[in-house]
Amino acid sequence: MIMSPPKVLICGDIVWAHEECAEMLGSIANVVRMDSHSRDEFVKELNGGKYSGIVGIYRHNSSAERIGIFDEALISQLPSTLEWIAHNGAGYDQIDISACKRRGIKVSNTPGAVDDGTATTAMYLLISTIRQFSIAERHARTGKWKSGLKPAHDPSAMTLGILGLGGIGLHFAKLANVFPMKKIFYHSRNKVAHAPEWVEYCPTMEDLLKKSDVVSLHVPLKQETEHLIGDRELGMMKKGSILINTARGKVVDEAALIRALRNGHLYAAGLDVYPDEPNINPELLEFNNVTLLPHMGTETQESQKSMEIRAMENLRTYLTGGEPGDLIPEYR
Repeated sequence: MIMSPPKVLICGDIVWAHEECAEMLGSIANVVRMDSHSRDEFVKELNGGKYSGIVGIYRHNSSAERIGIFDEALISQLPSTLEWIAHNGAGYDQIDISACKRRGIKVSNTPGAVDDGTATTAMYLLISTIRQFSIAERHARTGKWKSGLKPAHDPSAMTLGILGLGGIGLHFAKLANVFPMKKIFYHSRNKVAHAPEWVEYCPTMEDLLKKSDVVSLHVPLKQETEHLIGDRELGMMKKGSILINTARGKVVDEAALIRALRNGHLYAAGLDVYPDEPNINPELLEFNNVTLLPHMGTETQESQKSMEIRAMENLRTYLTGGEPGDLIPEYR
């Protein structure tokens, strides 16, 4: 009797790696593409429809536009045959991991594939906030020239603190060291064994905040990191310091950030992420010293193709009996 190949669902967009997808999965799996227009339609197809019997899912955040995030309600409807979700992205806050674990479903992400794109975004925010380039460009475009602009700072005169020295944080540190910065500190849950000698470890987050002129956030969004930076933590930062966030919007208490900007405690802020994307708090638009980007971290062709390939490699490894190396930490 001929065994039918395992069924996998492509849930979201594949834009750059069509050939690689066919190459990696075409010969070993029955690949079905999600074409549902609503959650109700999706759930209907899971139960006895064309998505029934799937063992793996490739998931892209774009699928949320049609079926919503992978919350507990949706995960409870996934078929009992499903064992693996290969998520495209380093951050996986759109997936309820606790619900997946209760169902015996494992989840992988794509660390490494996003390092260059997100680190260069942080680098732009670093330069823009230190040198006031964002407001300077707006002045140039509106004929104001240098009106109201005071002399800014040289990066080499500033101390950088990196909160989270994972792949992105380490890549950012290497880029920033080219200036060089006056000093680079980092804090992670554990000391990073392969950290360069010129990056100094701070044993506590509080120590990092107090020592740094610029604090850059590179931590995942989890229950314990939501509002990790609030009034207390911003108050620990030096007066006239800068906050950069390319992690997730909810890592920062936005109301506290606005207070610190309004009372002048912070010199500037650089933001690529927000708590209620794609909406940006109108109060942030009032500050000339805040550089705002619309979540551009991985918006490069190279990063997006690498992410697609890496997610599919994880799915292929699972399908061929291996354990993907990108299994998220919650399962280790």
